[in-house]
Amino acid sequence: MRILLVEDEPRVVQFIKRGLGEEGHDVEVASDAAEGLALAHVGQYDVIVLDVMLPGKSGFHVASSLRSEGNTTPILMLTARDTPSDIAHGLDVGADDYLTKPFDFVELLARLRALGRRKPSIVDGVLRFQDVELDRLQHAVKRSGATIQLTPTEFKLLEVLMRRPGEVVRRSELMDLVWGMSFDPGTGLLDVHMTHLRAKLEAGGRPRIIATVRGVGFRLDTPGPE
Repeated sequence: MRILLVEDEPRVVQFIKRGLGEEGHDVEVASDAAEGLALAHVGQYDVIVLDVMLPGKSGFHVASSLRSEGNTTPILMLTARDTPSDIAHGLDVGADDYLTKPFDFVELLARLRALGRRKPSIVDGVLRFQDVELDRLQHAVKRSGATIQLTPTEFKLLEVLMRRPGEVVRRSELMDLVWGMSFDPGTGLLDVHMTHLRAKLEAGGRPRIIATVRGVGFRLDTPGPE
């Protein structure tokens, strides 16, 4: 996932950024409300992790501003302010979840995974990458205008990848998002479905668009020979 972290405590930033980086996530950091809003305006993020007590404007202000502008990126409030009224206010101004400090990193990861599934809806219900179109409403896929018949599992795999073009999606994350498993049990389930999906997308000599990142996962791209 691509994550915007708005946090002014250097130790917290270092801890979160290192941990999320080790999990394969891309983290961009803002140290105050103004910088956080500026990055949110120009960047595309899967989740925003937002501290409340920031220099200048508060995290509440950031969340409220983003929602008033129509920004639907999921927001996780991360703060030491843990009273019921603080939590209620955070949710009221637009946060999707609220995690108090100190926190367990495993719990943070779980909450981010959950929020990452709440993607903003696509305006016309269609995801596009190069010559591939995926219509979420009609549950249909086309490549170069030709319809491709996919199973529900293949459709979900492609949708996950198309929501994050160019980004490596880890095997464990695909298992979690598509099958609800947090790990590959060794059955080769993911590889079998990915092979079938590729065969359908590449039928007729079309170029490959799903790259394998060995030992890590898969990326929607135009790879060279593997």
